[in-house]
Amino acid sequence: MKQNRLLKIVLCISAMAFILTGFIPSLFAQDKLKIGFVYVSPIGDAGWTYQHDLGRIAMEKNLGDRVSTKLIESVPEGAEAERVIRDLAKSGHGLIFTTSFGYMNPTLKVAKLFPKTIFEHSTGYKQSKNVGTYMSRFYEGRYLTGIIAGKMTKSNDLGYVAAFPIPEVIRGINSFTLGAKSVNPDIKVKVIWVNSWFDPGKEREASEALIDQGVDVVTHHTDSTAPTMTAEEKGVFSIGYHSDMSKYGPNAHLTATTHVWDAYYTKVAKNVLDKTWKPEAVWGGIKDGMIKLAPINKKVPADVVALVKKTTKAIADGSFHPFSGPIKKQDGSMAVDAGKSLTDNDLLGMNYYVEGVLGNLPK
Repeated sequence: MKQNRLLKIVLCISAMAFILTGFIPSLFAQDKLKIGFVYVSPIGDAGWTYQHDLGRIAMEKNLGDRVSTKLIESVPEGAEAERVIRDLAKSGHGLIFTTSFGYMNPTLKVAKLFPKTIFEHSTGYKQSKNVGTYMSRFYEGRYLTGIIAGKMTKSNDLGYVAAFPIPEVIRGINSFTLGAKSVNPDIKVKVIWVNSWFDPGKEREASEALIDQGVDVVTHHTDSTAPTMTAEEKGVFSIGYHSDMSKYGPNAHLTATTHVWDAYYTKVAKNVLDKTWKPEAVWGGIKDGMIKLAPINKKVPADVVALVKKTTKAIADGSFHPFSGPIKKQDGSMAVDAGKSLTDNDLLGMNYYVEGVLGNLPK
């Protein structure tokens, strides 16, 4: 009996001490934010998903024990994505990043069921009260890599392995073509569509087919390193995408358009923690640090590197737009008049090839 009374006294004194010194986490510290990430492909060590995961890791480092994260990779777009997103919301993840275009409708559907959960969808164009969107201006980097490709080609035939015929991918093809034509009016761009974001086998086959057609610079809007590896094996040049892929093609790899999500992921999570988050349609580019070029291969002449740096600065300060007129469509009609440039709305709805791209755009 005396022992029980003594134990109660000790517990009371301990509780008072905690109160006076502020060591009661449940009362004085903010709850940890659980954050979910849904990836369309394996993380690997290069590519679209890899760049997003670098952003997740940077966010954890920047925010420390204020956040915890869970990632799920290789999630197919469609019904499976909806199930995964719903499971994350049900398990208490207060912020969920869905990182592929085809996750847009599943994200919106789950968001309606979990109005207190915040969702951020990458490359989408639909927002709601608890769904924001974010995307990089990939086309800015594409224009710069087009300059390099246009200067380095000897055949004047450039190859492009493309995923799906949506505006995001079409913008990249067109911007790459415009960049190349700005330094080499004779170039032609050949496109092969693989209808997949990540399929190394199809990407390799498409790259080989382009090289067999005389292409001596290959680039891609797909997630794997297969195009770079194929270019290395075949003795032609490559332009990487998403990540620096030079280790997969030290001779072939000229540079790459890379995406940097570190600061954005940290900012969004901090806003949610601080209860200042609001749904936005974010579209960041070179000036925002969301688009950067990988190191340029030493094979690229100094004057070309200087031109790329000059154009990069002009894009960043707004004195140059990659889609500045005059620009003609593939059919010869005018897309952009001289002295004008495309608006964001024009870019978001792009559904045509520019002059210099060969073949028909799939419907």
